[in-house]
Parts: sequence; C-alpha cells; structure tokens
Amino acid sequence: MEKKTDILIIGAGPAGIVCAVTARKYYPSKSIIVMKDVAEGVIPCGIPYMFASLNKPEENKLGMASLENNNIQVVMDKAVKIDRKEKTVETAGKDRYFYEKLVLATGSTPVVLPIKGIDKEGVYPINKEMGYLKNIIEQVKRCKNVLVIGGGFIGVEFADELSKISGMKVSLVEILPNLLANSFDPEFSQAAEARLREKGVNILVNTRVEEIIGKDKVEKVKFSDGREIPFEAIVLGIGSKPNVELAVGAGLELGSCKGVLADEYMRTSGDPDIFAIGDCACKRDFYTRKAIPVMLASTATAEARIAGANLYQIKVVRENKGTIAIYSTYIDGLVLGSAGLTEKTAREEGFEIVVGNIEGVDKHPVSLPGACKGKIKLIFSKQSGIILGGQVSCGMSCAQMINIIGIAIQKRMSATELETLQVATHPYLTSAPTMFPIVLAAQDVYGKI
Repeated sequence: MEKKTDILIIGAGPAGIVCAVTARKYYPSKSIIVMKDVAEGVIPCGIPYMFASLNKPEENKLGMASLENNNIQVVMDKAVKIDRKEKTVETAGKDRYFYEKLVLATGSTPVVLPIKGIDKEGVYPINKEMGYLKNIIEQVKRCKNVLVIGGGFIGVEFADELSKISGMKVSLVEILPNLLANSFDPEFSQAAEARLREKGVNILVNTRVEEIIGKDKVEKVKFSDGREIPFEAIVLGIGSKPNVELAVGAGLELGSCKGVLADEYMRTSGDPDIFAIGDCACKRDFYTRKAIPVMLASTATAEARIAGANLYQIKVVRENKGTIAIYSTYIDGLVLGSAGLTEKTAREEGFEIVVGNIEGVDKHPVSLPGACKGKIKLIFSKQSGIILGGQVSCGMSCAQMINIIGIAIQKRMSATELETLQVATHPYLTSAPTMFPIVLAAQDVYGKI
C-alpha cells in the first residue's frame, strides 16, 4: 500500500521522539510519521537499573505520550529500503511511504566480540527492547556467578547494579589497564575501581576473554592470563555500533566512525532531504574534529532538536562545534563526570596544556551528614587559557558541576571567566561559595599559563 507523509522519522528512541516533537513546533502544518520496529522500547540509560534498583522492569518503559499529544502518527513496521530518487521508503509490511523529508534515527546495535563460544546460551547482549530485557533479567537473577565484559560506562553500571542482588558474585573484565579509560584519567578511573571492589566486584583489568567454555550453555571462561573461572551467565557491556544498514543500502556516505556522515544541521552527505541523528550518525570531537564513537542520549536529543528545527529551512543557526562527549555515572554513591578532552587525550593530540587540580567537599560545612570528599580536574590550553576538558568525582553535586564544565567548553570559556563564575550555593547542595571547586581549579593554573 502506498502512503504519503511530509516528514518520516525512522526510529522511536529518544532521538526520533524529540525530533518529531521539535518538528511539530516548527512546522505545525506538516504531517509527521514516526516508524518503529520495536513494540515496547526502554529508556537506554536506565537499562542497568532494571535489574535491581527499579521495583519492576516496566518502570523503565520509554513513553510515547509526547507523540500522541502532538498529533504525530506512530507506525509499527520495519523500514527495509530507501529509494532516494523516488523519495520513498519500503517496509517489511509491504507498504511504501512517500516523504518530503526523511530522518534516520535508527540507533545502534550491541557490539558482539569475535570470542570463541560467544554464541552460547547464557551470553546476553543488551538490546533496547522491553520483552527481551525482561527475559534477560529473569535468567540472570537465577545465577550466582555472573561476568560482565567491558569496563566502560555500561559495564561499570551493570557490575554495580548486579552486585546489589543478594547471593550473586559479580566479576568485571576489561582489556585496558583501567576502567572508564576512554573518558577519565587514571586517578578518576581508580576511584571507580576502588568503589566496585568495596562492593565485592571482582575486577580483572589488562585481561582479555579468550574463550567461553561449555557444551551448549556457559560453564566457564578462559582468560588471557590462562585462568579458567566458572560462570553461569555473561552480560556484554561492551557498547554498541551504529545501525547503518538502511543508510548503506541507500548509498549514503559513512564517516570513519562507521556512522552516517552528516553536517552541522544533521543533513546527510549528498542528500539534503535525508537527515541522520543519534547513535546512527557520525560524531566529531569538539576540538579535534576527529570522528569519535560517542553514543549518548544527551547528544542524540541535541542533534534531534537541530534536525527537527531545520528540516525545511535553517531556522536554528548552529556553528560547526562538534561533540564535547560529556558523561556522568553513579557507582554506589560515587558520582563521576567527564567532559571534553582528558589530560591523556589532550597530550596525545598535541595540545600544549596546563592542568588545574583541587580536592574539596561537596557540602558546607564539611560536618553536614552525607558530605563527600572529591576532586576536580580542569584542562586548559596553555597559550590561550581556554578550557579543553574537565573531570569531577564526589557526591551528587558532581552532576551540576560537570554540566557547568560542559557549558564552559561549548562557550570556550577561559580560566579567568571560570575563576569569576557566579553560582548558586547551599549547604546541603554544593561546596562552600568560598571554596567552590571549579573556581579553585581554575585558580590553580595561575602561574602556569
């Protein structure tokens, strides 16, 4: 059956939903269809917490009410082919949709490493689908020995969450020397590792999984150091790769990170009527402009708003700024945040830098209940004094501090501007105004610039 719409968005994750709602605000007379091939989606960042923190997995359901409230049609089908010349999309249900503007928000798929035995029963990739995840949760909770592969954000959060399940012994394996090594310098990575060890997680760094052993189901794992350890289940927390099958079939160009290449307005290369947003789109670093494998809902929704506003005309003018790669994570009360370049990455890229470091407490006075000692690190260009990146570790106030640092990076603020930052403070919510960590870390670079 042939159908027509002005705007067709393929994918109903955070990027697809936000793009559709934004497009409705800017183009109220246009017809909009969001096509999804997952019956019941989930909030991606909340997936680890479906295992223990939430009362039931359904509490992490991705809501669709914003689409219904904005008169946006939702279609359950799978797009299988794009005809750019005819401006049509064919579906698995044998329908053919004509479009004026097409947005690819097809997301990502779990990475599955080429490990011998990884296809055995009891090995669980993480798909963003409620029914699939409910089955995994049910199976994993029956196990006593569980291995998480991958020491990035996903793996660390899974290890933390699984360690809350009574009677479960959790191990975490990472091939790099430190956990969270792509986003934090060693002193912050080590804080995460120490907190997980305190919770009883067995951490194996500088270690590779060589083979998953068992007849049909997981029985044990052989590691690169020769050890063989018994496990009943393995959770793959090794990240995702862009889902670009549909884009490749349409002849759209990919970037070096294997995502769909798009400009600063999220228009794909060679076809201004097709946009790519979210995990399926290639990301470029804010300062180096190199392709980076960043897949964050915050980045995806920012791209979605840019695309939704600019589908027909450039209404929201945007500089070609790139992605600052801003992260935060929570490990049993320890909050870690990172934005922009780490010290290690900045030096590897050839930046001449100075670094400000400070330790402090996230409440004032420090004797208040729940006060947490932490640290902050800011990286600046030595010549210009412009901030390049920052990392924080402490309690809940880290969430607002890393977002301040993220804004500072986007606005290319200097050490002087950060030293004179005006912020709201409160004894229970922040450090003292006389000892605000971002200000002190900026002051720490004086004499070095």
